[in-house]
Amino acid sequence: MKAKLRLLLWPGLMTLAMLAVLLGLGTWQVERLHWKEALLAQIARSEAAPAAPLPAAPEQFSKVHVTGRLRDDLAASYGADVRDTRAGTVLGTQLIVPLERLGDETILVDRGWVPDKRPAALALPEGDVTVEGYVRPGDTPGMFSATDSPATRRFYTLDPAAIGAALGLHRVAPFVLVAMGPAPPEGFPDPARHLPRPLNNHLSYAITWYGLAMALVVIFALWARKVFAA
Repeated sequence: MKAKLRLLLWPGLMTLAMLAVLLGLGTWQVERLHWKEALLAQIARSEAAPAAPLPAAPEQFSKVHVTGRLRDDLAASYGADVRDTRAGTVLGTQLIVPLERLGDETILVDRGWVPDKRPAALALPEGDVTVEGYVRPGDTPGMFSATDSPATRRFYTLDPAAIGAALGLHRVAPFVLVAMGPAPPEGFPDPARHLPRPLNNHLSYAITWYGLAMALVVIFALWARKVFAA
């Protein structure tokens, strides 16, 4: 009997360690599920509400409006996206333009998608304008992020601090205002129509991890039963 218990010791300890990892991953996904559901509910409320004046510390994905002067001379591009247009399939990017406000932080505005190659210069408004959109938090570059090119004002990570520094801006808000509305008559820049809806697959992930934990327990139990029956 003792020999059989010793035979189960190390496999049992390994099973317990693996079980703790699998249950931990499942619990983490449940926590992520609650966080994502709260975020999606917040986005839905923002979508239904009218745009409010920009507060000092806006919540992410809140719908706001703000007035200032667009600095088209400091325009930059973010990302790369292929779209179908009347001219065919075209590679483009998001147009980032600083919005200067008197005595306040400059806000980077994502005015929408524009093709990389344009037959004519974009018509940008002059003087003070009011931009309506949603607050998008800034990103940080990851291990596999494409390399930004500050010299050509082309960025692949939406980091307001890094973009602002490359454009020579000293006070930049820590978020980006993504413009919303219909496309202008000339077609570009093409702003967002709706707030984003992040995918929510955390429930299926949690079920997967908990299912693997259950399968591990069953396999160990069957193996232990076979050891004792021998």
